[in-house]
Amino acid sequence: RDSGFIATHAVLSSRDVDLCLIPEVPMITEGPKSVYRHLRNVVRTKGSAVVVVAEGACQESLGSTNQTDPSGNKVYAEVGSWLKKQIKENFAKHNMECNIRYIDPSYIIRSVPANADDSEYCTLLAQAAVHGAMSGFAAFSAGLVNNRTVMIPITMIGETSPRKQNVGRVWARVI
Repeated sequence: RDSGFIATHAVLSSRDVDLCLIPEVPMITEGPKSVYRHLRNVVRTKGSAVVVVAEGACQESLGSTNQTDPSGNKVYAEVGSWLKKQIKENFAKHNMECNIRYIDPSYIIRSVPANADDSEYCTLLAQAAVHGAMSGFAAFSAGLVNNRTVMIPITMIGETSPRKQNVGRVWARVI
């Protein structure tokens, strides 16, 4: 949730996206590198623009809610509606027409039926987890590393995250 991992890879696989906002890279709203200026230029050139926004993006502009959900996860301010309003206001300020179609895919991603590969992968992880537990191991998660099923200590999982470095190779491909 604090990472633009899904958004980044969706952008790379789509190739139709003109702007991607992720939590790891602060949104620039003023000056020559402004996201609004970029969107205006894209719309002038192509006639339309596609924007992908990761769940935790733009929170520095929205302010922190300091609330948590029942699972203890931080509750983010609603970025989609806020960004839609900001884009409309910016386009109006520059006398440009703006017609936005906002789609919130948060439940679409989580509601796609599993395919055969997903089922096989889940079975592999489940069997590895049961094998580890029956062997007396605890506080681990089964995973796949370098195409091998492994037991990863929970403490190691908490130390790292898929957060991108805004200078990393994957993010450079998005830009």
